[in-house]
Amino acid sequence: MSLGQLLLTGVPGPELDSDTAARFKKLQPGGFILFGRNIKSPEQLRKLIDDLRDISKIEPFITIDQEGGRVSRLRLIGQEPPNAQALRDKGDPALIKQHGKLTGQILRLFGFNLDLCPVLDISYDDTADNSLKGRCWGKTTQQVIDNAGIFNRAMRKEGVLSCAKHFPGYGPAECDPHEFLPVITKSRSEMEMSELMPYTALLPEIDSVMTCHSNYTAYDPDRGRWPASLSHNICTKLLRDQLGFEGLAMTDDLDMGAILNEVTFEQAIQEAVRAGNDLVMICHRLEMVEQARQHLDGVEHPIIHDALVRIEKTKKRLVAPDKFSLDRFDAINKDIWDLRVATLGEEKASVLSVEDGKRSPVELY
Repeated sequence: MSLGQLLLTGVPGPELDSDTAARFKKLQPGGFILFGRNIKSPEQLRKLIDDLRDISKIEPFITIDQEGGRVSRLRLIGQEPPNAQALRDKGDPALIKQHGKLTGQILRLFGFNLDLCPVLDISYDDTADNSLKGRCWGKTTQQVIDNAGIFNRAMRKEGVLSCAKHFPGYGPAECDPHEFLPVITKSRSEMEMSELMPYTALLPEIDSVMTCHSNYTAYDPDRGRWPASLSHNICTKLLRDQLGFEGLAMTDDLDMGAILNEVTFEQAIQEAVRAGNDLVMICHRLEMVEQARQHLDGVEHPIIHDALVRIEKTKKRLVAPDKFSLDRFDAINKDIWDLRVATLGEEKASVLSVEDGKRSPVELY
């Protein structure tokens, strides 16, 4: 397996042009993450995913942020599912289960095999300006465990792998990591009694974990402003050794302000893998992907070996796409609309999220 397997890369546009196809063929990334810029119509999206799979010698992760609400990339071509907060406030486990099931079904139809959710962050303030607005399954640890657990089990049952985020917990962040590095000053015992509890409960049922770009002073007291995603204390000692997670770990997007403002690109790539991440994510500056592959040459062989083993092990669980049909897309879409109405009521259901990036660039990415 090549070093490209450690890269999770964005794709420039809605079609795979010959230049990009040649680049990816040579690089053989471990996976692709799609955004709004890649989604124009149902048929186009399925063709793009088929093309990405065709140029990959090893089945790639094909991933997306399909949470619900404003972080639902597929709402560009279909209905917008209700978000975690709306489902949480409605308080009906059957609706949450249905959301997980429909999310899995629509993703399988297009060929996605990994969804970057559930969010396991706790909402201490539903209005906080930290990119989590509307995205949290609970205001308490138990609420997150119950609701995210129902969603996760239902989605995975449809054959889509899950990713818990944002480890070890963004809830207390006071700024948006897409722009700045949040600093979280909770003690280890406070973290264990709050942020870490959903992970402790759900990790046995989670396929992958996304490490976040916040600084946790309790875990890295000697390294000022060091992001969790680059921290060996968090990615290996906490996630792997203490919590016993043996699955896939990936960074959040390394094209975010919380990283770009703090370290060099070479540092970000190498330290992320040394910390214990298996996949490094580069979503937007795609000209940097080859450079990232070169920087991986500087990482010690045993560390690379362990990452490749975990990637290979996770890929054995990937399920091939369902057969595509527009009728099937329309049927799932109708079910998503019905779920939206059941959760929000007819009147509120017809008001969709505004996608303008004013709350957070997470919408526009």
